[in-house]
Amino acid sequence: MASAVADSLDSFSTSMKPFKQFCHWCLHPHHLFLITLIVLLLPNVALCFTERMSILAALANVLLPGGAYWLLLTLSRKPGRMVWGLFFFIFLAAFQLVLLYLFGRSIIAVDMFLNLVTTNPGEAMELLDNMTPAIVGVVVVYVPVLTLGVMSILGKEEASSAFLVRQRKVGGIVLGAGVLALAGCYLSDKDYRAELQLYPANVVYNMVLAGERTYQTEHYAETSRGFSFKAHATHPRNWREVYVLVIGETARSCEMGLYGYGRTVLPQLQHEDGLVAFTNVLSQSNTTHKSVPMLLSAASATDYDRIYKEKGLIEAFREAGFHTTFLSNQLPNHSFIDFFGEEADEWLFVKETSAEGKNTPDGALLPLVDKVLERKRAKELIVLHTYGSHFNYRDRYPRAAARFRPDDASEAKASNRGQLVNAYDNSILYTENFLCGLIQRINQPGVASAMLYTSDHGENIFDDARGLFLHASPIPSYYELHVPFLVWLSDTYQAACPSVLPTLRANRKEPVASNASTFHTMLSLAGIATPYRADTLSVASDRLHSAPRSYLNDHNQAVSLERAGLGVEDFLLLRQHSVTY
Repeated sequence: MASAVADSLDSFSTSMKPFKQFCHWCLHPHHLFLITLIVLLLPNVALCFTERMSILAALANVLLPGGAYWLLLTLSRKPGRMVWGLFFFIFLAAFQLVLLYLFGRSIIAVDMFLNLVTTNPGEAMELLDNMTPAIVGVVVVYVPVLTLGVMSILGKEEASSAFLVRQRKVGGIVLGAGVLALAGCYLSDKDYRAELQLYPANVVYNMVLAGERTYQTEHYAETSRGFSFKAHATHPRNWREVYVLVIGETARSCEMGLYGYGRTVLPQLQHEDGLVAFTNVLSQSNTTHKSVPMLLSAASATDYDRIYKEKGLIEAFREAGFHTTFLSNQLPNHSFIDFFGEEADEWLFVKETSAEGKNTPDGALLPLVDKVLERKRAKELIVLHTYGSHFNYRDRYPRAAARFRPDDASEAKASNRGQLVNAYDNSILYTENFLCGLIQRINQPGVASAMLYTSDHGENIFDDARGLFLHASPIPSYYELHVPFLVWLSDTYQAACPSVLPTLRANRKEPVASNASTFHTMLSLAGIATPYRADTLSVASDRLHSAPRSYLNDHNQAVSLERAGLGVEDFLLLRQHSVTY
């Protein structure tokens, strides 16, 4: 028995010998120097293939950072010290490779950093669960290097002086070549900017911008203090009015029955009297933390920075004498969504109090709406921020509401698309049912009521050869931007304001930006006058004017769809769905 155990140990020791030899080889100071240089440059090389770079830009993107890393690694005879000295850049490299796995292109954006602090933990874990291959990959690449760095620091071996002298010469040459390539970029391309196109300078620049925006957000209470819309109501005081704004989550038009998608058609909603579906509507952002605040305020892509100085839609209704209620089926995240919502007379984040926890379906909002309506106040505004169709889709609706099966797959891979679409379609159908239930509640005799529903953005679900999934990539797609936009009017409202429904119908195919139009449409429907209301942006006005399409990019600049990075496939889809651009 003892002999057998000894033989097994000898066999194991023999089998481990090549691994030990490999580790010893990697730990040699000269080899660890080069290994560290390679892993630091992996994202630079990858970005040369994923981004639209000229040859000069690609050379600058590799040579300039490469030369800088090269020289920095020569600062210590123990390369392990510099491995950990460059930990910040190693972390960025790992983050960048995970991002490329998730979206296929683009650098770590400002919005990516902001998403880290505005995405609730539950949604973050759902996403991380489906990034396992990428996370395992970067762990396999970078953790061993960091481990070798520790062993190098603790060990006795050091790089020779002659080796370091040679590397400084090579690093200097590479850095010089990178500087020349960078100069060539500026000379040959008037739009080239290192802080936008040179990794990791662009990521560091984005981190600084994220910090600045976080600071501005934190000080919103101070910068908006004293602001007033100078709003007042114009409808007769004896009218009883109820207005509801429903902000959807991750719903795309092409998956809704009202927009011709035969699978999720809901006859009750489709034939609802007084309902108008606007077909030519695009969101100006594919991220929740920017799109929803624009829907809740007068800010849009062309003047986004006003968001830091002005209050939101709810405050305008309050000034006009309305009782206001904000009900959210999402967790608070200390963003503008919370700030604007908490300007209401009453506000509640349902998930904080629900026994069902993170998977509370949107139907839980309806009893809360009932309680608001029971008060029978003369002037009422209700804003609902829904759970909608955010990934993981199957958690967005009760199991009993799953019409399309199977819908259990949640791993983010193209082979699961059938089940992912089933789950997504179930969530959209549940949203349509939710809207039907809401209309039934506010459609009361003698009440002039109206509802506006739109979504913050859409979603990619491995729809074409690009293999895009989810949303919030720095480069948007058609599927993220084409969103539903519905307005419903009660019979009482139609009788009181007979010109509005014909106007809505006349405008239903006009080009509309949901983020720019929602604020002004809600004020127009409610008859609230304020210097900040622009009827040229209201779909309820015969003065609606089509402005050029714009998208709020990662640096909060309004850019055309072409400059936003949409591909040929996206423009074909826009034309296919009769969306003008």
